[in-house]
Amino acid sequence: MALLLLFALIAGAGTAITPCVLPVVPALLSASAAGGRRRPIGIVLGLAVTFTIAIVALAQLVRGVGLAAGAARTTAIVVLIAFGALLLMPALAERLQAPLSRLARFGPRTRGTGFWSGACVGGALGFVCAPCAGPILAAVTSVSASTGANARVVAVALAYAAGLSAVMLLYGLGGRAVLGAIRRRARGHAVERSLGAVLLVTGIVMAANLDVRFEEALARDTSLPAFLVDPTRALEASRAVQSRLASLRPPSRFAARQAIDASATPVAAHAGVAIPGVRTPPLPSLGPAPSFTDTQRWFNTPGGRPLTLAGLRGHVVLVDFWTYTCINCIRTLPFLKGLWATYHRYGLEIVGVETPEFTFEQDAANVRQAIASDGLRYPVVQDNRYGTWNAYQNQYWPAEYLIDAHGQVRHVQFGEGGYRQDEAAVRELLYEAGARSLPPPMTVHETLPSAGLRTPETYLNPQRAAGEMLAAPLTVGAHRYAGVRSPVLNEFGLRGYWRVSSQAVTSLAAGDTITGRFDARDVYLVMTSAGDRPRRVAVLLDGRPIPAADAGADVSGGQVTVVGQRLYALVSLPADERRTVTLEVPPGVSAYDFTFG
Repeated sequence: MALLLLFALIAGAGTAITPCVLPVVPALLSASAAGGRRRPIGIVLGLAVTFTIAIVALAQLVRGVGLAAGAARTTAIVVLIAFGALLLMPALAERLQAPLSRLARFGPRTRGTGFWSGACVGGALGFVCAPCAGPILAAVTSVSASTGANARVVAVALAYAAGLSAVMLLYGLGGRAVLGAIRRRARGHAVERSLGAVLLVTGIVMAANLDVRFEEALARDTSLPAFLVDPTRALEASRAVQSRLASLRPPSRFAARQAIDASATPVAAHAGVAIPGVRTPPLPSLGPAPSFTDTQRWFNTPGGRPLTLAGLRGHVVLVDFWTYTCINCIRTLPFLKGLWATYHRYGLEIVGVETPEFTFEQDAANVRQAIASDGLRYPVVQDNRYGTWNAYQNQYWPAEYLIDAHGQVRHVQFGEGGYRQDEAAVRELLYEAGARSLPPPMTVHETLPSAGLRTPETYLNPQRAAGEMLAAPLTVGAHRYAGVRSPVLNEFGLRGYWRVSSQAVTSLAAGDTITGRFDARDVYLVMTSAGDRPRRVAVLLDGRPIPAADAGADVSGGQVTVVGQRLYALVSLPADERRTVTLEVPPGVSAYDFTFG
């Protein structure tokens, strides 16, 4: 635990020097330069306290790293604007702030412009400060949101806030020293009025959400050097940090409860309900199902209106966590569509919770297109900020939570397979809910990965790429790679000039290639094309244009046309084989993640 606290302290200090915190720096400098000498300390302490509250105590409302609920943010903006206006009118500020000195019995007895007024401004900044969301901060927020704060989570959050605040204090003291020299030469209250204008403008900028747009633009900009955007990324993504962060996140309470009851006696299914030859799993009550929380667009509902579990009471509900480029999720869709077609009229509801893995999966248009192309008729909701994911303490794609007519979770399934048992559970819960004369069991063909699959999922980004699977390590920025001519099994390499971002690699020059050796039946790759302009990627198998008999569904004439932001099927062999695939990628095409089947 001590080592994790040290990592959090360093990560907090590192994020304080990134562009992500730029929106609050002008307000920090201007507030520190005005008032008593203890004011910078008050500002930093106030920032540390409310920042910690924002990412821990208010995590149920945050659903994003560093930004508290709307009410807290609005209050913070009002405070910034009010203090800015006061600095613009020094005479009024003196009259209004004087009472603070009588209340601050344990603080410095200034005219209300020292420690305590600084704490108010710092507290406001803490609620609107949104540093780059690294793994440590993301883990603290998501754990707090899903399971509530505990002593270890709070300690990590405090260590992170301490590192952030220490650097902020240096900013404040440095700015105060510089502006102090200017003040000695300035006349009247010119400096105070200037600083007040900075605070006022900062508040207005945040009220217009321009700071949030700035941070989002930084997150999308892959041209900035990695040491500038996120200097502690390598530290936070290290195995030492990841292993310790894993200890903060408990397993899903539903999965834990189901594991305890795994030895329970199977359900004695009623006549006409049980599936011949299939063991109906135990269906204990695992706890009340969480609501759909902090969601965005709804699809396949009347008028796009949100659904609620309370409104679905009386129905059996299957909540499916998925994302549209996940091959494991895609392979579950025939089963889910079959369930819907067979049992919806008997009281089954399915809600697909689309929780994105990649940034482009947050786009409502992309999700709508995927729903149409996959032929999904049941309701789907976007969970871009992982609100519902965290409420369920979910950790996997795909994951199914089966809820009975009374709103209790009764069965959990992670990953692919187990379809017949899942259908048996659905049938039993429908019977419990009053459905009689159920139809015969489905005959939907199960789509499963090949039994001899030996090549694991391979990410093409520096955060999640396994070092032993890449011929050369990936680092953020534009680089030239030598490639790999004769890759060993499960080795992949880039050749040419590529831009590496936190999620993908993007070709920058003609002749760029990706080559890898796999042992599988099917090969898939998530790709996008800049500006949604159609671009053709050539697919080679063992160094030659791929034959039509071995080509995936998206390949025609040895090429795949990349236009939509989705998963593309590249190779489809009759059985598992050990082969080498090479992709000739034109400039503008980004590659995210290889999966195999």
